[in-house]
Amino acid sequence: MGNMLVTGGAGFIGSNFTFYWLEHHPDDKIICLDKLTYAGNLSTLRLVMDKPNFKFVKGDICDRGRVFDLFQAERPEVVVNFAAETHVDRSIDGPNVFLQTNLIGTATLLDACREFGVERYHQVSTDEVYGDLPLDRPDLLFTESTPLHTSSPYSASKAGADLIVQAYHKTFGVPVTISRCSNNYGPYQFPEKLIPLMVLNALQDKPLPVYGEGVNVRDWLYVEDHCRAIDLILQRGRPGEVYNVGGHNERRNADVVKLICKELGKPEDLITYVTDRKGHDRRYAIDPEKIHSELGWLPETKFETGMKQTVQWYVENREWWKDIISGEYQQYYKTMYNNLVGA
Repeated sequence: MGNMLVTGGAGFIGSNFTFYWLEHHPDDKIICLDKLTYAGNLSTLRLVMDKPNFKFVKGDICDRGRVFDLFQAERPEVVVNFAAETHVDRSIDGPNVFLQTNLIGTATLLDACREFGVERYHQVSTDEVYGDLPLDRPDLLFTESTPLHTSSPYSASKAGADLIVQAYHKTFGVPVTISRCSNNYGPYQFPEKLIPLMVLNALQDKPLPVYGEGVNVRDWLYVEDHCRAIDLILQRGRPGEVYNVGGHNERRNADVVKLICKELGKPEDLITYVTDRKGHDRRYAIDPEKIHSELGWLPETKFETGMKQTVQWYVENREWWKDIISGEYQQYYKTMYNNLVGA
């Protein structure tokens, strides 16, 4: 696909996508644009920083001048937007930054795509835009036609971004696709999310805080399976379409934490049930039939296998997460690019 702009590429899914793409499409070039907020970790990209077909640019997708200058200089043919504020708890504490990044940032990228005539803009969205499902109706699943019904400022900002993307396609003819994915897990996930937080706490014999009674259900997808789905959508997905990407791996939060304890040989009495999150969605479950029937995608990683790999990765990469806990990871950019700080 030539030049691809990946926004948010220093984050969890964006970095895994970058590794995946450069491995499977070695003739393409990736330009990574990332603001390096608290969840953007430049040290994650050490594996590719020296590759001739990879370039890192520090910048905010809301910075119109920065974005347009980058498009002018690099002329990306494809844009994949991972850049977003994503943590529900943080959106409850402070919604404004979610509205700014997820709405204004998306619109800024789309304006640049219009101006420079990109071949495809892909929006990485979430199943949370659909709201939630009842725990006692396992037959109900989210489809692409499920109405948007958000529960948090985070999910509302992502739903709004999806609507902006669709409007730019219908009104201006921008060639877009959207993927709405279930909960991802795997290497390099920032330890505020459930699985890495529990793994790291368990490794340190700290309490494992679980909301409510731990009965909330999530559909889990290994991050590499998600990357492969986006690959197929970019190559064969129909412009203007939404594709749900789900793992058919529904698990109660408490059961996920118990599995982590088992993998690490830690006692379950580390689990501590805490006051439930405001507006906590009960159940997410995606029907991926459309992407399967149209593009041939199915998840390949069984949950138990993916969890073993994920837990082992955190065990073997303690320096990565210890730098995050200590805050040292935020100094990596200054060390690598001392003359470019603030650029």
